[in-house]
Amino acid sequence: MTTLIILTVVLALVVIAVLAAALIKVRQDLEETSRNLATLAGALTTVEAEHLKPLEPAVTAINAQFDTILSALPGIATKAKIVAERRPQ
Repeated sequence: MTTLIILTVVLALVVIAVLAAALIKVRQDLEETSRNLATLAGALTTVEAEHLKPLEPAVTAINAQFDTILSALPGIATKAKIVAERRPQ
């Protein structure tokens, strides 16, 4: 009976040791991921500041052109419907 108690205690200690090791590994992996994400965030900030900000005026101008085109589409659709209705079958 004493042997069973000793084996149970040893098994519990092994389980606790394995769980502790797994948690330590998870913590290390999460810290590494956090560092990598911080590096990525810095790189993305640099890309935005150096490459995307200078394009903002051009994008704004292009979007304004699209707004003009889109505002004309309902009128074009109405005229196309009238022409289609007048076409002989």
